[in-house]
Amino acid sequence: MIRRSFLALTCGTMMLAACGFQLRGQQNYAFKRLVIVGAPPVVTARLTRMIEGGSDTVVVKSPADADAVLSLSESRGQNVLTQNSLGVAAEYQLNYSLGYSLTAVDGSVLIPSSIIALNRAMTYSVQYSQAKAQEADLLYLDMQNDAVDQLTRRLATVHTLRPVPGQQTPGVAPRAPLPPPPL
Repeated sequence: MIRRSFLALTCGTMMLAACGFQLRGQQNYAFKRLVIVGAPPVVTARLTRMIEGGSDTVVVKSPADADAVLSLSESRGQNVLTQNSLGVAAEYQLNYSLGYSLTAVDGSVLIPSSIIALNRAMTYSVQYSQAKAQEADLLYLDMQNDAVDQLTRRLATVHTLRPVPGQQTPGVAPRAPLPPPPL
């Protein structure tokens, strides 16, 4: 029995290693003190936890104490995707966008205004309106967490607080082509 457990554990580890799985590890941000402005408390808390837990960077309260300023704004919305034969909405598209920009305290732009835009589809029934409202809240929370995860990866692309014109991190807009990978 012990042999089988050991063999299963060994095979599982080898399969994870073969597929390219790797733990996130430590991030090395160019800034060591960051201030977050304009974000809702939930986003600020998750972003602070992700940055401080995965790097030696500290999130501070005052721009005077910071190396960089991260400005955030979020928006939510919904559109009708499908209607039934009576013209009642049967499916909604939930939209979430997180706008951000990163500047150094001297005013130089490290990441220009960019947007992370996400959406999810949700079926709808008037009969279950209360449950569907809770489902929408969960989907918005999932999109919010996904956007914060993407933002932490985006912040890692900044390599210096004083970029020369060729080294600046380009902005990203929805449906825009991604920037080329660094050489």
